[in-house]
Amino acid sequence: MSPAVPQGASAAVLKPSEPIPDEAVAVQGPNFDQRPTLESLLASYERIGFQANSLGKAIAIVNKMRRWRLSDEPIPEDETEELSNPEVRARTRCNIFLGYTSNLISSGLREVILHLVKHKHVTAIVTTAGGIEEDFIKCLGKTYLADFNLDGADLRRRGMNRIGNLVVPNDNYCKFEDWLTPILDTMLAEQQASGEVWTPSRFIRRLGKEINNEESVYHWAYKNDVPVFCPALTDGSIGDMIYFHSFKSPGLVLDIVGDIRALNELSRRSIKAGMIVLGGGVCKHQIANAMLIRNGADYSVFINTGQEFDGSDSGARPDEAVSWGKIRAGAESVKVYADATLVFPLLVATTFAQDVLPS
Repeated sequence: MSPAVPQGASAAVLKPSEPIPDEAVAVQGPNFDQRPTLESLLASYERIGFQANSLGKAIAIVNKMRRWRLSDEPIPEDETEELSNPEVRARTRCNIFLGYTSNLISSGLREVILHLVKHKHVTAIVTTAGGIEEDFIKCLGKTYLADFNLDGADLRRRGMNRIGNLVVPNDNYCKFEDWLTPILDTMLAEQQASGEVWTPSRFIRRLGKEINNEESVYHWAYKNDVPVFCPALTDGSIGDMIYFHSFKSPGLVLDIVGDIRALNELSRRSIKAGMIVLGGGVCKHQIANAMLIRNGADYSVFINTGQEFDGSDSGARPDEAVSWGKIRAGAESVKVYADATLVFPLLVATTFAQDVLPS
């Protein structure tokens, strides 16, 4: 007679499952027996799982940001006369706040960001000093592909600056100084003549006007009246140039108070607001903090490689922002744990770039 299977072991291994809810989604990958388009491939990400699933969700949230109109919502009884007008409601869209770190402008994502600004897909930008200056520097000289493992001391001897696996000749920064210094002189003269103090966003807008180059993100921001906020404008080459200029021609003043008011008011007055943030640090938190003024964003997409175990805001998941009132409870949000250079072009290709008419 065969011995019986031990009851405890059998119960542990063969534990029955609860019924599966009707709305549950089964995992399924793409079918390559049918030649996929980019759109169909990325649509399949929603059912692959892991970070593919997060990217699929990010694409869906961004498309909701793009498509939302106030006319989609019922008119409340206490609505203003202006916002009760059907034409006004049809024109009122979700304000999209885009944030990114400087390394992404150094990379080829610059052209992706340029597309968004050129075609007026974003309402406002928040970035770092490098996110400003590297755009203008690229108009003056090239950034080159290189390697993460190049020797730092050798690069320093050769006048080459490494950004990950990219290199920027230091001559480019010398060209930037030659271009920027006369503009600083003009800004100072205008400021002294008018008695008006400039904000960093007005400073950046002026540089976008002066560069007059369609390869520049901030040229298009100037042309399309997209405000660009940079709370840490002096943290980079621009800061070096302002520092040098303060010895030669002291007196230039930049007012960060004016910019925090402008950014927060833009958020507060948004009927619907969404965040798309690539990377972390200042650009991520400044946008999120502006969302607090309106009791949180309605849509949020974070793309970065930060982890939350060190307590950093850069690594924090969206739910932490909910606890602070920076994302509304019940709002649609996702964090994609990925290098933005890998996934953001795919996201844009299946969202904003769909508006491009075939040639």
